Amino acid sequence: MSTLEFRNVTKEYRIRGGWRGSRLTAVDDVSFTLEAGKTIALVGQSGSGKSTIAKLLMQLERPTRGQILLDGEPVHRHGSGLRDYRSAVQMVFQDPFASLNPFHTIGHHLARPLRLHGKVHTADEERAGVRRLLERVRLDPPDEVAEKRPHELSGGQRQRVAIARALAPQPRILVADEPVSMLDVSIRLGVLNLLAGLQREEDLGVLYITHDLATARHFSDEILVMYKGQIVERGPSDDVILNPQHEYTKLLAEAAPNPEKRISA
Repeated sequence: MSTLEFRNVTKEYRIRGGWRGSRLTAVDDVSFTLEAGKTIALVGQSGSGKSTIAKLLMQLERPTRGQILLDGEPVHRHGSGLRDYRSAVQMVFQDPFASLNPFHTIGHHLARPLRLHGKVHTADEERAGVRRLLERVRLDPPDEVAEKRPHELSGGQRQRVAIARALAPQPRILVADEPVSMLDVSIRLGVLNLLAGLQREEDLGVLYITHDLATARHFSDEILVMYKGQIVERGPSDDVILNPQHEYTKLLAEAAPNPEKRISA
């Protein structure tokens, strides 16, 4: 069972044009553990530090202090160690159009990570691998979809392609950064159900980053609430939503839609 650990991680940025030595703390002494087969929702408003955590997990940023460990081993930022880590930990980005090159076909987007991570070695294996990925994210017929370019697909279909691309290296951990926030409301549930189904089928650990407490409760085992770079509350999803302790969590819970609450005339 794979385990991704964030251990006492702090990320500070130097403020340009400020006083000498001025720093902004984006993430402040954050710790959590994500295990395979589990989904953790990281919830907070814009500027709370959620996306910085995603960048740190994907090794796009380096922690100022603290460690990131995979299966108990610190992540090596160079050579085969980093390549192995990026095979094991993949990301689904917020904007499905910006994350796909408009000049390349869907088949190209999926074949490239299969080749880079050594999952296919021949043209026939590549075609079969692309077809298999498209089938896993319910894009049919796969051979026709593979020939299309991103602009020929809907937003929901593009995000399914982005999920398929993340699955290509056969990861053990998936970081989903606001994966449905730029999609129409009518298709968000389908994409979230797809992620939930893949998590169960593949025994993936999923970090679901969102500002939406309602979907966090529905799709996660545990919720971490971030405020000003810190985890201010954590616990099982129902406990955090139904019995919030921190004032910020209470505000989020009150703002979340509640279909069971009747509107008085």
